[in-house]
Amino acid sequence: MTGLFPRERAQIAPGAVHVPGWLSVDEQRELVGACREWARGPVPIRHTRLPNGGVMSVRTVCVGWHWQPYRYTRTADDVNGARVAEFPEWLVELGRRALADAYGDEEAARAYAPDTALVNFYDGDAKMGMHQDKDERSGAPVVSLSIGDSCVFRFGNTEGRGRPYTDVELVSGDLFVFGGPSRFAYHGVPKVLPGTGDPASGMTGGRLNITLRETGLR
Repeated sequence: MTGLFPRERAQIAPGAVHVPGWLSVDEQRELVGACREWARGPVPIRHTRLPNGGVMSVRTVCVGWHWQPYRYTRTADDVNGARVAEFPEWLVELGRRALADAYGDEEAARAYAPDTALVNFYDGDAKMGMHQDKDERSGAPVVSLSIGDSCVFRFGNTEGRGRPYTDVELVSGDLFVFGGPSRFAYHGVPKVLPGTGDPASGMTGGRLNITLRETGLR
């Protein structure tokens, strides 16, 4: 909870569900440990350079498939040419459990087969502009997990970057799933709230965001 009152799960838009406190503190620590291993390589965490020459303020490391604007590859040709770390089966199971808990649909959860994770690290100044996750060939839901400092997560519409949108505070341990009619909604992070994380999570500063996706690629 934040403050004096428990936070309630909420449907932010059709197919977009926020489940506060979904990860236990132990699960958060385990994920932080895994992300630190991935960040060391074989493809190290880095600031992604965009085709227009801009550099993203978040630092990213990928698992399963390597994302570079705006496509997926098995090797990180824009970093060091190495093949990215394999996507572990335990992460598939975590994604399925997340989907089952968010949607209450066990059948859909069993069919969910995420094969890539984008791990983004936000320091206190990092932001993420409004964008769509549309480089995948699958319309399966995106599972998003937050650890560390809280942030303002802006969840918008499928037509453009402007209003209407809803600002949601994502706290360490929160789950956010978006699929169905909201799968291609614009979303972003306009602000991180430094100093709000619990060191028991394994994070001593900054925010870690892990998004699980089906690429639809072979």
